[in-house]
Amino acid sequence: MTHWLMLALALLAAGAMVGFLAGLFGVGGGTVVVPILYQVFLALGVPDELRMPLCAGTSLALIIPTSIASFTTHRRAQAADLALLKVWTVPIVAGAIGGTIAARYAPAAMFKTVFILVALATAVRLMFPARLPQLGVELPSRLRAAYGIGIGASAALIGIGGGLLSNMIMTLHGRAIHQAVATSAGVGVMVSVPGALGYMATGWDRAGLPPLSIGFVSIAAVLALMPASFLTARVGAALAHRVAKHRLEACFAIYLLLVSAQFGASLALT
Repeated sequence: MTHWLMLALALLAAGAMVGFLAGLFGVGGGTVVVPILYQVFLALGVPDELRMPLCAGTSLALIIPTSIASFTTHRRAQAADLALLKVWTVPIVAGAIGGTIAARYAPAAMFKTVFILVALATAVRLMFPARLPQLGVELPSRLRAAYGIGIGASAALIGIGGGLLSNMIMTLHGRAIHQAVATSAGVGVMVSVPGALGYMATGWDRAGLPPLSIGFVSIAAVLALMPASFLTARVGAALAHRVAKHRLEACFAIYLLLVSAQFGASLALT
């Protein structure tokens, strides 16, 4: 009984923090959810070899409803590049499935390393947007499948929707930011749905997972995080309107650097 109470309280607190940060920084993906879940599952004594895949799978399950809602809105506004999404569907889904399979066998160090690389790349993009190179005015046809597989595999492996990666790739290739954001919402659907199902399947027979888990997806975390994050997201969003955009971007970049340092320190200790 005590263990279940600790789990519920920890997840409610985590949900409140996720919602506040998501509202403050304008993001709702794994870059916020995964580090917080990592601390919750660490406190609950989840073994290290199970902790990162559990964080990734749970994060992807949380992303499903928000990514579907976001993409539906962007599609109605005809802002997304549906032709590119059609080309990316098979590579991204295949990459996401491959990422969940790799998660069953990958050491914790691989999860943390990939997360650090993505977080650092995003932080650099936020801090020095004008200094990033332009790779051309269009996505080369010969690279689209490779980009799709890379986005799907890396995003599923670390529990993010893939929007940060696809957004970065599209803008580096000259796409307008509004189209990149709208198209990336569709990428989130392609990654989160097969990714969450894949984590459920690959972790189905693993022992040592928290109560109410289906494979590497903590149903307790999903149910606890959703309502708490919904309430505190409004607080974060209200605060965001009082802060200049460049300051928010700088704060989010600092947050990503701190998370990278946290995972880097844990890597050094293993």
